[in-house]
Amino acid sequence: MANQPIFILPQGTERYSKRDALRMNITAAKVLAGIVRTTLGPKGMDKMLVDSLGDVTVTNDGATIMGEMEINQPAARMLVETAKKQEEIVGDGTTSVVVIAGELLVKAEELLEDGIATSVVVKGYKNATEKAVELLKEIAIDADDEDTLKKVAVTAMTGKGSDYAKEHLADIVVKAALRIKEDGKSDIENINIQRVSGDSVEDSFLAEGVVIDKAPVSKSMPKDIKDAKIAIMKYPIELKDMNTDTKLDITSPEQLELFLNNEEQMIKDLVAKIVDSGANVLFCQKGIDDLAEHYLKKAGILTYKRVKKSDMERIEKATGAKLVTDIEDLSADKLGSAGHVYLDKIFDHELTFIEECENPKASSIVLRGSTRYVTEQIARAIDDALGVVAATIEEGKVVIGGGACEIDLVKQLREYGETVSGREQLAILKYAEALEIIPKTLIENAGLDTINLIADLKAAHEESKFIGINVFTGEVEDMKEAGVIEPLRVKIQALQSAGAASEMILRIDDMIAARNALNSTGPDESGNDNSGMPPMPGAGMGGMPPMM
Repeated sequence: MANQPIFILPQGTERYSKRDALRMNITAAKVLAGIVRTTLGPKGMDKMLVDSLGDVTVTNDGATIMGEMEINQPAARMLVETAKKQEEIVGDGTTSVVVIAGELLVKAEELLEDGIATSVVVKGYKNATEKAVELLKEIAIDADDEDTLKKVAVTAMTGKGSDYAKEHLADIVVKAALRIKEDGKSDIENINIQRVSGDSVEDSFLAEGVVIDKAPVSKSMPKDIKDAKIAIMKYPIELKDMNTDTKLDITSPEQLELFLNNEEQMIKDLVAKIVDSGANVLFCQKGIDDLAEHYLKKAGILTYKRVKKSDMERIEKATGAKLVTDIEDLSADKLGSAGHVYLDKIFDHELTFIEECENPKASSIVLRGSTRYVTEQIARAIDDALGVVAATIEEGKVVIGGGACEIDLVKQLREYGETVSGREQLAILKYAEALEIIPKTLIENAGLDTINLIADLKAAHEESKFIGINVFTGEVEDMKEAGVIEPLRVKIQALQSAGAASEMILRIDDMIAARNALNSTGPDESGNDNSGMPPMPGAGMGGMPPMM
């Protein structure tokens, strides 16, 4: 019995320890970074994503790509979650997060192979991230005018399928964000994008108010209301359905007629409350009975039913209406106002416009495009632009793009690393080296000479910190004058997220998973690999080593 092994984990459990676990996680992160890296920058390539139903998405937006991919490998999934959080917080920079994190792990692997302890690498990376954020704040410049905001929007949309109309779209984005600005912030959740296929992107426009993709409940209702008094309700204008076990004891035609008349009177009373409030436009989040529709039409009230919650919130923000959850509470002081509410047909799309609102805090962009795929791609570009413009409005600071701020960080971090003693210095220098991946990727994706241009870029930074790569001309030039600028918040969040993700992965020295939980990311039984992740190493350990 002395040599009998003792298993404390279920049979079939896979376990990878120390370097095996770390190597597996780093490899997965490198593969994921390699997938999205080619999409970075103005010359980035697109990815075609086909889901299980055959729906096709063509995009180079990092958040969309990672959201559509089915990834099971734990470390890769951690990176995807980090990228999603970047999108939620600042609206852009998802590809940069994954690319930087992947490169940090590549450099960490080199240090580990040279015998540097993981704890030293993690500490060095943590200090380097803090120093990089501090340096970014020092090199940031003020962004306090509409022209700067427009440049930020153009930079965010460049290379995302909207280049031929980016100036026009950037103007729309900035006006939309500034229109809803309140207390130094712009909540872009209050800006919706209505996509309409047909015509060109140049025909896109910013509506004067809120636009909802909805037609009235009846075609014979008024389609154009001036001086609108708007009621928004989360209350059904219909009778509740009877339970399946409800029993009606009706013994004569008179009783049946009385029952039906009572139902009709209840509907009339509900409509009467709406009429008495003074409303001439009604948006209802719930259902509306056919009989109620008839009486509302007779009263000349423009009525909409089953309106989306998000649209209700925007109408509330734009018109000042108060959401009513009980019809008994509906009164004139709960109504919102708009100078003009009307139905318009654009191409084959019926839209309702709510315009001429006093100090609206919600807005809508009507996006045109030749096909559904075009409008989807440009909608993602506009969404990114809205995110960075909102971040710039709130932060008031920007940094120079085109690889300029990264090269400046590389230079200053190397100088900082020389002042740090011990092996931690090596980690800081590797961190600085890893940041070169952004300008290198911009150059590679443009098909330019990486070695010579990086050398030219470093030399030029001895004279000016604003020098970056113009991927269209293949030359180094002043990116500030070229208008290539990015929000400070996006860069800071990207560095912090990438640093935190790489540190988290480096700290993992053991992986214990249920049977096939890890190998499911590799080839299936037919030899097909659908995940994009590398196959896992050979069978893991199902239990602990023999106890002597």
